[in-house]
Amino acid sequence: MADEEHGRPLEHRRLLVVSTNYAPELTGIGPYAAQLAEHWAASGADTHVLTGMPHYPSWRTEEPYRGVWRTEEHRAGVTVHRRRHYVPPRQSALRRAAFEASVLAHGLLAPPGVRPDAVISQMPSLAGGVIGARLARRHRVPYLPVVQDLMGAAAAQSGIRGGDRAAALASRAERYALGAATLVGVIHESFVPRVTAYGVDPGRIRLVPNWSHVRAPSADRAATRARLGWCESTPVVLHSGNMGLKQGLEVLVDAARLAPEIRFVLMGDGNQRDALWARAAGLPNLDFLPPADTEEFTDVLAAADVLAVTQRASVLDMSVPSKLTSYFVSGRPVVASVAEEGGTAQEVRRSGAGLLVAPEDPAAVLGAVRKLVESPAEAGELGARGPRYVARHLGREAALARFDALLTEALQDDRGRPRP
Repeated sequence: MADEEHGRPLEHRRLLVVSTNYAPELTGIGPYAAQLAEHWAASGADTHVLTGMPHYPSWRTEEPYRGVWRTEEHRAGVTVHRRRHYVPPRQSALRRAAFEASVLAHGLLAPPGVRPDAVISQMPSLAGGVIGARLARRHRVPYLPVVQDLMGAAAAQSGIRGGDRAAALASRAERYALGAATLVGVIHESFVPRVTAYGVDPGRIRLVPNWSHVRAPSADRAATRARLGWCESTPVVLHSGNMGLKQGLEVLVDAARLAPEIRFVLMGDGNQRDALWARAAGLPNLDFLPPADTEEFTDVLAAADVLAVTQRASVLDMSVPSKLTSYFVSGRPVVASVAEEGGTAQEVRRSGAGLLVAPEDPAAVLGAVRKLVESPAEAGELGARGPRYVARHLGREAALARFDALLTEALQDDRGRPRP
């Protein structure tokens, strides 16, 4: 018990993190899972991760992992156990179910040969939530799901084909995974009502917000624009990240059609990329870029004039885009085409770093963009609020400390003493 008494409560603990997404994925949940596991490893914990093969956001298994059934890696002090799974090239309820089923089957049939002191799952992966709950029950140790998204709500709100039936099945899996938890972490308070609706006692829910995991931009902005072929006098609206159903990126394609004097850029990948490409046929002012690498990512964001975050009108309480933390770091103003009552809108309002417009409304998006282009002082002030918000609320050390507190609490007995 000496390590707990001297301020290192995780020293010599064995932790298992279950997350379908993990490094080397650069966007979405993967970077958060990796940085969290690496932090615990650096804190002295014997940290293991059960994960899949890298595939996000392209929804294609990365080349080095194709044909691999299982592998064990050591990354930054973490032992990473990868299991093969099906990767659907296009999204439907049936394909998503097959994806989750393959993750579940391989995860349960071949768990890593470790006996953990606690199991932490990153959700929205339904399979990851169920695997984590089952492994924690098998070893009779605390179980901590962290809600990044909710798949039951996602299936109902994202417009995926067969979504209603998928939502019912996903909700059952989420109810099971959350109901088995010692404590539940949520990255945003907008998730709390739906988590409690699954029967989770509000007293077992802890807020553990995501943090900004990218560096501040450092390259010369004009040089970056020149390298990308962006004329200095042409306003650039950039969306970065996953191109999926819930993003509703058709609104940006249609806005580009209304404003030939503005360049729109979709940077990233996803299962809707081909459909968006077809919709944008013949538009000379809309570009598709591959995901930027870590070294240049925020420099590209900072080179744009406006950063866009979009969601379908039906998306309310299923997701808070991880891209927002990176957007705020870049110092550029945000235009958010999202439902006013959702968690994404709450975060943009709280930061003061952008403008909110109605979802799925190209004219509204265009109106906000033109307002910022025509008012550079206002655009500059909005953009400057992003880094200040990050410094106050999205710092990595403070966020990881909240995860430490969550885990330490779960590892205590009813009298507040460390479990043996």
